[in-house]
Amino acid sequence: MRAAFIERLGPPEAIHYGELATPRPGPADVLVDVTATAVNHVDTFVRSGAWRTPIDFPFVIGRDLAGTVVETGSDVHGFRPGDPVWCNSLGHAGRQGAAAERAVVPVDRLYRMPDGVSAAEVVAVAHPAATAHLALFTHGRLRDSETVVVAGAAGNVGSALVVLAAAAGARVIATAAARDAGYCRSLGASEVIDYTDPAVPERVRAAAPDGVDVFIDTAGRNDLSSSVDLLANRGRIVVLAGMRTRPVLPVGPLYLRDRSVVGFAISQATTTELAHAAGTINRSLATGCLRARKTETLPLSAAASAHRRVEAGGTSSTKLVLRPDLDP
Repeated sequence: MRAAFIERLGPPEAIHYGELATPRPGPADVLVDVTATAVNHVDTFVRSGAWRTPIDFPFVIGRDLAGTVVETGSDVHGFRPGDPVWCNSLGHAGRQGAAAERAVVPVDRLYRMPDGVSAAEVVAVAHPAATAHLALFTHGRLRDSETVVVAGAAGNVGSALVVLAAAAGARVIATAAARDAGYCRSLGASEVIDYTDPAVPERVRAAAPDGVDVFIDTAGRNDLSSSVDLLANRGRIVVLAGMRTRPVLPVGPLYLRDRSVVGFAISQATTTELAHAAGTINRSLATGCLRARKTETLPLSAAASAHRRVEAGGTSSTKLVLRPDLDP
């Protein structure tokens, strides 16, 4: 089979495109014919070694896939050949990745695709939307009628945060570029603040005079000095980006008003947590409220170029989708 893979950790140029042996499913695995896979920032972290995880070389890159079941292991029930499925947690903790014509998926990490949704649509939102679900509900403990600030709301993760929070009955205050204000409102944001405005904290405070219940910065700037002061009693900051940031932690207001800062990475999520997120994603896809703002489809052989573009920035609101069938 053809695959995008590495034989050592390194830059995008370390990615090869060529033939590898087709993997075989174990008793609790499913072999999937891959229709589409996506490129995420975390894929570049694993490929470069910035995020250390057990890897066997040659290592197929990539995390997300959508496709159809080819074969199931002897212990697998509930899936059969031809079923449309998706996964968003390959390429980590010793699992080979998704960027190949075929991939083996542990059955507890495999989900059915909702009717009427294409493979490209699923992989374009799988990682951002699962991240958003975990941030809001698993770690942010969001409840109905609470107020959420989403910084960087027009990006892939930010837009999913706005959609899922609004659908859960929360009030969303978004920060984004002025040109994206209408888009953020269309997703469900009740207030949109230009992120370049030097008075962003004051404007958030005016919009939420009783404080913010959940604050999430998708851009990873992690200005805790400002954001902690915006929280309500028992408000929560969820840190999900900015791996190299080292912010100052304002300890006094943090503990005197029962505020908290919690960090998480989707790679640490349990299969149960991921399955809960997948249920939310499937329901949101089926109703049409969750969609990638923009996707760009490339052949699988363009994986190295796609990694370079993600690392260079400028794809925060565009999802790069790779398709094996576009290669000659």
